[in-house]
Amino acid sequence: MKKPGKSRFNPPHLKRGGARSFGKAAHSFEKELDLFLHYLAAERRLADNTVSAYQADLAAFFSHPAVKKVPTLQAIRAEHIRAYLASCHHDGIAARTNARRISALRGFFRFQVGEKTIVEDPTAVIDLPKPGRALPKALSVAEVSRLLTIPETAAPLHLRNQAMLQLLYASGLRVTELVGLPLAGLNLTGGHVRIFGKGAKERMVPFGERAKTALENYLSRARPLLLKKRRSDFLFVTNRAKPMTRLRFWQIIQQTVFLAGIDKKISPHTLRHSFATHLLENGADLRSVQIMLGHSDIATTQIYTHIDTNRLKAIHRRFHPRG
Repeated sequence: MKKPGKSRFNPPHLKRGGARSFGKAAHSFEKELDLFLHYLAAERRLADNTVSAYQADLAAFFSHPAVKKVPTLQAIRAEHIRAYLASCHHDGIAARTNARRISALRGFFRFQVGEKTIVEDPTAVIDLPKPGRALPKALSVAEVSRLLTIPETAAPLHLRNQAMLQLLYASGLRVTELVGLPLAGLNLTGGHVRIFGKGAKERMVPFGERAKTALENYLSRARPLLLKKRRSDFLFVTNRAKPMTRLRFWQIIQQTVFLAGIDKKISPHTLRHSFATHLLENGADLRSVQIMLGHSDIATTQIYTHIDTNRLKAIHRRFHPRG
């Protein structure tokens, strides 16, 4: 059997194998899958991680036994999608994950309708599950203080790690934004970083004096030693002069949490949540926090307003005439 040729639509940053990793049934859909992923990357300019997430969600669908039997894309019906979702539910897949998978399928099939590959969208009659939105977990101010004040050393890696942690809490960056921050994106004099976030949206995020001091120490006393006369366009580098990775920074967080004696599961995103929560607790307005976080929809930021229930109760008792 002749193998299908390499599709010209396969984006270069996607996982090796492109649409052919979707399973046997994907042979006839390879061009449509590759074209959709290319559209997400090149036209909608979604981040690589987001495109990869679409790819993984579509892979899960096209690998399902009920879908593998479908001979053409046009033959996929709502009942195939429902069978797939029922299987996901049976396997204990969370409602939020199913909602994301449905969104990926909707995007794919709507794109195919627009391209006139198919006539009808089989997801049009599929309802999204309504998962309860989990509140983000944040550290207390005291816990953040412990995390950021572990015993100091002059070791270059320690200075780098502290600079990263201080900047993350001071600015609320996403971990991908932090590890990918270019040296040119840092403005020490102005006290801000220039970020190109999701969808290539630019924003300026300020940071305070403690983060500034940590960054100055890193730049003057650590970064040159890590680079060893080599060059890098990235602000945070390893001792091999390579840019920091998300996995390595996650490991650094775990090591620091252990040294700080904090008995909690903490990720880089925990510090982002803590940044937003503490700003709002201290009177920052929601719109300003939205801008600093880089949220396109203020509804995403509003989740943080549900966290400090005790503070709201105290305000109510203080100011309500019959409190």
